[in-house]
Amino acid sequence: MKAVFQNTFHLKRNVRIVLQVIVFTFLFLGNSPGYADPESMTRVLVSLDRPDTATVMIDMDLTVLMGDPARYYLLATGQGSQHDAEVRSVAAQITEALPLFSGNSVLRATLVNYSFSGKSRDEYMDLAADKPAHFQFQIPLPADTGPLQLRIPLGAQIDYPVAYTVQLPERHYTQTRWLDAGQHESVIFDYRGKLPAAHVEQPASFDPDTLSWRQQLPVYLKLGFKHIVPEGTDHILFVLGLFFLGISWRKLLSQTTVFTIAHATTLFLSTYGIFDLPSRFVEPAIALSISFIGLENVFRPKLGRTRLLVVFAFGLVHGFGFASSLSEVPFPHRDFMAALIGFNFGVDAGQLFIILLATLAVGAFRNRPWFRSRIAIPASLLIAAIGLFWAIQRILAYHLLF
Repeated sequence: MKAVFQNTFHLKRNVRIVLQVIVFTFLFLGNSPGYADPESMTRVLVSLDRPDTATVMIDMDLTVLMGDPARYYLLATGQGSQHDAEVRSVAAQITEALPLFSGNSVLRATLVNYSFSGKSRDEYMDLAADKPAHFQFQIPLPADTGPLQLRIPLGAQIDYPVAYTVQLPERHYTQTRWLDAGQHESVIFDYRGKLPAAHVEQPASFDPDTLSWRQQLPVYLKLGFKHIVPEGTDHILFVLGLFFLGISWRKLLSQTTVFTIAHATTLFLSTYGIFDLPSRFVEPAIALSISFIGLENVFRPKLGRTRLLVVFAFGLVHGFGFASSLSEVPFPHRDFMAALIGFNFGVDAGQLFIILLATLAVGAFRNRPWFRSRIAIPASLLIAAIGLFWAIQRILAYHLLF
């Protein structure tokens, strides 16, 4: 027992040292003088998430582009069809100022969504205030042209520096490059051969309202299970983090029940449009929750009210992640609640399946004196490290670190 205690003590000390180094590194980078005014920057994120189409998200302050902060405020607060037409006109100016090329062919961007900062008129009139607008576009990705590149025309009315990010979500790949004033061309990125394979989807004519709730139930049960196994890598790691706190069924059931209630709540709220959070906040928060649970297994290996509150809070965040991934899934207008409940039962079945696999893999050793030091702690640290890596990667991808 003494040897086990000493090994655990040394492990905790080493982990603390590593975490201190990470925190110091972030503080050092955060205070780096390389970008003294990050709020005046322009952000361009290209997500190569489909076989032939990319999602482009642009965050920028439109004061320079529109030439008048008062006009920018009117655009941000306007309504109606005339306002929508003006927004589309501004969106066209944005794509002209930040055009993406495939080889020598400019890619035509289609506006999908937009939003403005909900700040006051005084803040819009303050040229030093951060008030970026968010525009989302789609661009085609021709298979027979050339690599992807951002080419900024001379005299483009944008704020520098420009943070240009290309990401391949399926491969967990992110590349961010900066363009300072006077730089007009980004590095090229050859996406050919790297895009996701075309998936076989349900026919476009599929209408869930033509099915009875008894027919819908197995469809959405299967869909919920699929969102955990094999597609929900984040969720799998989080459930494993809950598992390694201690593999008694009481601890597992109490945690997974609280987690299920929480993510079902926010999935319901988000799907009904009652409350929602942007992916730029949800995805890094999910990754950080994975890391937090792994570290808590090491430093606070007890199930208490605090742990259950933490699990509930993170369950709320994971529910928004589910809602984001379900944005393109056809849900019925009739018997909607039956489909949503079926999906949540499918999620629960996926969670139990992961717990069953983990139990079969290491459950036989749960009563061994070395189980925690040799299995639970190393596995929890690995989970925490992966979660931290994903968090950094996603924060960089959504330009929140800068």
